Amino acid sequence: MRIGLILYGSLGILSGGYLYDRYLVAHLQALGAQVQVFALPWRHYAAHLGDNVRRAWRETLRRAQVNLWLQDELNHPSLFALNRALARWHPRVPRVAIVHHLRVQEQHPPPLRGLYRVVERAYLRTLTAALYNSRTTQDAVTALRGAPLPGMVAYPGKDHVPAPRLAPAWLQQRAHEGGPLRVLAVGNLIPRKGLHHLLDAVRRLPPGLVQVDIVGREDAAPRYARRLRRRAAAWGLAVRFHGRLDADALARRYRQAQVFALPSQHEGYGIVFAEALGFGLPVLAGRGGAVGEIVTSGREGVLVAPDDVHALAAALRAWATDRDLLARQAVAARRRYEQLPTWEASMTRAARWLLMLPKTGPQG
Repeated sequence: MRIGLILYGSLGILSGGYLYDRYLVAHLQALGAQVQVFALPWRHYAAHLGDNVRRAWRETLRRAQVNLWLQDELNHPSLFALNRALARWHPRVPRVAIVHHLRVQEQHPPPLRGLYRVVERAYLRTLTAALYNSRTTQDAVTALRGAPLPGMVAYPGKDHVPAPRLAPAWLQQRAHEGGPLRVLAVGNLIPRKGLHHLLDAVRRLPPGLVQVDIVGREDAAPRYARRLRRRAAAWGLAVRFHGRLDADALARRYRQAQVFALPSQHEGYGIVFAEALGFGLPVLAGRGGAVGEIVTSGREGVLVAPDDVHALAAALRAWATDRDLLARQAVAARRRYEQLPTWEASMTRAARWLLMLPKTGPQG
């Protein structure tokens, strides 16, 4: 089986979506598939639209010898029209998208949002099937496309950062440790992650009640990252920025924290929330997107409107002042983690489904 994977950048990019793609490719290869990556550089949106008529790119895809086209949905601007040509050139080759989240679910100015909606809808209508990272993402595709797109849901795994065995008694003891509530946020420092709302919430709490550690790349949106640092300093907040950490250092941060907070505007799934549950951390998150498929508000954490600063502050205050509540939700968080799939289970299932497509066609 020869698979052509189309994506921007490279598989080595550090984000949840690319992590998903890497695991999927590894499991396809383990099952005997040959995966050839067809990569385009990250550029501005207009340049990506131009890829549909760029002669060299079209010729590269036309000449490709593949049994399956696998496309990261982020590439839709470069393929929304070109996929129709692929259907003519390779009429028996399925075109399958890996859908992490839709561009139209992000915050954009109204004129651009309208353009993105038209282009993304056109792309979704050129596909044979899709691999979804959550049921929320699948529902979003159905709504935008105007009809269901056959496919399957394969959740990201929970164990990229392996969680240690943590007894309920240890989690309860950690919850009752004195001092400020130790809050951890993990994610690239970009506006969609809502860290500016988190800082604003901490600002509204009494000094010394909460301490925040922020882990994540700062080069994805440097101006935004600098603004976060300036705000934290100007407001005198107990906030520490750690940049990107390796797996061992990140695991230590998870283990030392008492709460995980990331009020994203939207998450197609949110791998970091699953990782946090593994360390017994109650989750404070925005309720947009698929976080509700991982966390039940009031049991393993609290889900709020991502820009509701008062609700964010209230949740942090409740955990900081009621350590019994914190302990109960910590134990519940770890219990929920045990129910989530591993990368091995989820990606093996996804890879087997993909390898059957050229033989059986998409399954609803």
